[in-house]
Amino acid sequence: MRIFLIVYVLVIVSAVSILGFRGSLTEKEPVEVFNDMDRQAKYKPQAENSFFNNRQNDRLPPALTVSRGSALDTSDVFDDDFIALSSDQVLLLEGKNLDGSFSEQFPYEVNYEFMQYGQKNYNIFCASCHGVAGDGNGVTKPYGILAASYHDDRLRNEPDGYIYDVIANGKGLMYGLKDRLTNEQSWSIVLYLRALQRAQNADQSDLSLKEKSKLGL
Repeated sequence: MRIFLIVYVLVIVSAVSILGFRGSLTEKEPVEVFNDMDRQAKYKPQAENSFFNNRQNDRLPPALTVSRGSALDTSDVFDDDFIALSSDQVLLLEGKNLDGSFSEQFPYEVNYEFMQYGQKNYNIFCASCHGVAGDGNGVTKPYGILAASYHDDRLRNEPDGYIYDVIANGKGLMYGLKDRLTNEQSWSIVLYLRALQRAQNADQSDLSLKEKSKLGL
């Protein structure tokens, strides 16, 4: 029994000496074996900085300057051999003009094969929510997930670049597909959506004589 009490006391003393008294307050810095970079020599956002007169870390851009590139490509932007994206590249990658507006242009050759490719991609990635006809009557509608109808006048009048941007980056409840689709696939869906819109808003004058005869017109 005596040995047990001695061991018991030693365990208590060891636990208290290692863990300390819970709830006690101290102003001393804790002993850290590995600090995991918890404290680094850096300036934090919205913190104080005695170097500037207003003592703020955050700085406004210098007057009359224009940003070049982004923080992700700083080394490339300030390289002597840096070449900015051309208008064709911006159109292909972002669906925009150089001024940032959505483009009316289509970066690929418009043909039946490319439209069929768009149909294939649309049926895989879009039809479940937007419906096979692009009218928003997909399988998710009964469950309260309402997808946009591409036959609304607003979307019919939007430029191709806008449709591409929504496919790539998403909007509202729709998540972007740029991590699942290539640029070519996304643009092919744009072309197929235009075909769906045209099919729902076609006029007899759009048909050839052969097509009219088949329809009995």
